[in-house]
Amino acid sequence: MLWRLPILLYRCGLGRLLGHRVMLLTHIGRSSGQPRHAVLEVVEHDRSGYIAASGFGARADWYRNVIAEPDVTIQIAARKVNVTAAPLSAQQGGEVMARYAGEHPAAACRLCGLMGFRVDGGVEDYREVGEQVPFVRFTIRGEG
Repeated sequence: MLWRLPILLYRCGLGRLLGHRVMLLTHIGRSSGQPRHAVLEVVEHDRSGYIAASGFGARADWYRNVIAEPDVTIQIAARKVNVTAAPLSAQQGGEVMARYAGEHPAAACRLCGLMGFRVDGGVEDYREVGEQVPFVRFTIRGEG
């Protein structure tokens, strides 16, 4: 239930309570063809899009779905945008994770622990973790 709570907040129009580091991803099930939802942490963003990590690896349903059908919608706070999902290379993922750890050291340490990685807090350690975790860039293709 705890994992579903952010989805309920978004559905009730209260997504802004989650801030700008949490996004609601609406994607299409690769087998069912039905809309599906996942809540992800925004690891990084710029004017052209957002980046999120698949903490459960390439086996995560949302990850497999966006690889199969990359045109998806995300919502951050009250802003909904149409985006195209694309996986980052391992090297790009390593760089993203190293930057994230520098900006959010406590969160990065907890996140690595949840994913089953031990880190010593060094940049190279985080870079190595990032090379093993699938990251996805959601590039904005139009306002929704």
